Amino acid sequence: MPNTETVRVTIFNQTYTLLASEGAAGVQELAQMVDDLMRTIARSGNFDNTRTAVMACLHFADQLRTLQREHDALKSVVDEKAKHLDQLLDGVLAAHAGQ
Repeated sequence: MPNTETVRVTIFNQTYTLLASEGAAGVQELAQMVDDLMRTIARSGNFDNTRTAVMACLHFADQLRTLQREHDALKSVVDEKAKHLDQLLDGVLAAHAGQ
């Protein structure tokens, strides 16, 4: 892998050595997010580590799905506006060509 660096992170008292292609800081930030969420989940109930990890994965998957839906909706709006602007431009160009 080009431009990779080794990063050590700790998530839920477990240390992992990872390869980061986009910089160590980004991987450390993600690891901190996962660690924070897992600790929050663990405080809210009597879960073993595996269940805590699965609950965290479900939480992140739900966030991803929500963001994907928002992205798709925004993309549709942008596509419609682009189509409308294209039609307006075609009309202006046609009117200008007819003069």
